[in-house]
Order: sequence, then C-alpha cells, then structure tokens
Amino acid sequence: MRGDGVTVQSSAPMPVIGGSTRLYAVLGHPVSQVRAPGMMNRLFAELASDAVLFPVLVAPGDLGEVVRGLQRIGNLDGLLVTIPHKVDVCRYADAVSEAATLAGSANALRREPDGSWTAENFDGAGFVRGLRAAGIDPAGRRVALVGAGGAGSAVAAALLTEGVAHLELCDRDEARLAEVAHRLAPRFPGRVSWSTAPRLEAADLAVNATPLGLRPADPLPFDVARLAPGAVVADIVMRPKETALLRAAAERGHPVHPGSPMLTSQLDLYRTFFRLGDARLPDARGHAFD
Repeated sequence: MRGDGVTVQSSAPMPVIGGSTRLYAVLGHPVSQVRAPGMMNRLFAELASDAVLFPVLVAPGDLGEVVRGLQRIGNLDGLLVTIPHKVDVCRYADAVSEAATLAGSANALRREPDGSWTAENFDGAGFVRGLRAAGIDPAGRRVALVGAGGAGSAVAAALLTEGVAHLELCDRDEARLAEVAHRLAPRFPGRVSWSTAPRLEAADLAVNATPLGLRPADPLPFDVARLAPGAVVADIVMRPKETALLRAAAERGHPVHPGSPMLTSQLDLYRTFFRLGDARLPDARGHAFD
C-alpha cells in the first residue's frame, strides 16, 4: 500500500530514473488527488520502458508558461492534463484532434519530433468504456450530466456519439454552458438540451462531471431524491472512490458507477497515443488499483 492509498499489485519493477529516461508530466491544480502517476508508471514498467510520469502543480495563471517551458525539454514526450486546465490547454496545442475539438478540451498532449504539441481527449472514450465494462450500455438512455467543464464536455460528446437518446447538460456557469451546448447541439440535432439547474426526473443515467466530491465538505452536485427508481448514478471523481453522491444514491437503491474506471479504461488509449508499444494492460475494471 502506497502512502496515497493506492494498492499496486504487480511484480513488475518500478522505473529507475537515469540519464536516458523519457519524461511525462500530469498537470493540475490541485494535483494531490491524481492517480495517473501510479498507473502510468506501472504501465511503463510492464512495457520495460525507460520512462516516468510525475505530477506538476500548476496554478491557472501559470499554465501557458509551464506548457511552453515543458515543450522545450528535449526528453519530455507528453503531458496528461487534469482540472482545471483541460479547456485552456488547447490554446497551447499546435494540432487538436477531432475528439478534443468536439469536446473543447484536452487531457493529453504528445510532443512530436519537431517539438510541437498534439492535443487529444480520452476522457469521454474512457468514461464510455468504463460504463460498458461494468455492464452499463449508454445507448438509448436519457442522460442528465452535471458539469460542462473540460471533462464534462468530453463525456457529453462521447455519450452523444455512442447513441444516448437525449442528453440534458447542466452547469451554473451560463457562458460555459452555452458554449458547450451550442457546439454539441448542431452536431446532434434534437438530442441535446441544457439548463443551469439539473433536470433529473426523466433521466435513467445521471452523471456528476464536476469536482464536487473531492473534499468532504462539498455539497452534492444534485439531489438523488429527484431521480426515478433504478436510474444509474455515475461520478467522475476518482478519489475518494465512494463519493458522498454515490453513497447517497446507493442508500436509495440506485446502481452506482465510480470514477476510477474512466481513467483505467484510458490506459490502452494512452499507450497508442504516446506510441508506447504493446503489452498486457490492467483490465478496464481497474482490478490492479484498489
């Protein structure tokens, strides 16, 4: 058991940092909650790759300077990006994928041989893969999604792409809500609506895509008492594994889905994106990481 509470069940040796080690960073504010270093460094070990991923605490006002500075490091090959930087980091990318463009945010940047950044977003694909690995098919569902930030917009785009019947997007930030909704609605006509307060009664899948739940004193992102019986409640917060929202939903008999599969389901996508080669990866249910 490591000091951050993550159990890593692997016989593979952890990377030994030397002069030839390739570097990856995960940028966030805060960054103490991130699980990517444990998972990516285990992946590097399984691949016998001389690489290491480390956390970098970056205040919002410093993001551009940090991203540009890291771009000048010749042995740094990529970045992972977490809250609150997923939207703003796109401003510093030289190329942006279709998924990142649709989401309006990125959670991974690859440094190309010419030193340029290519931005991609795997949050939505990871969330959908995690749902399906848990036996929850989003196709045909009516979804209420709370949070239109970087991760929320990516999850919204992926759910719509994967065939949800209707998505109700909610965010208290009216400008951010309108920007995301007006980008998605023309692409998925008749399947997107939005409001500043959650509309939960018709949903059979309700998703928290806000940071609420990271801290014990956080209020619930929405009132689970307003959900129809049997509605699935999903959270993208990864630590704690059982958030107050999931606990409240489970107490009312709702099936719940935690945040960790959203990240563990992205490992093979990162492997391909960062050109790390082939290896047996932890399964999408995250059994290697308690």
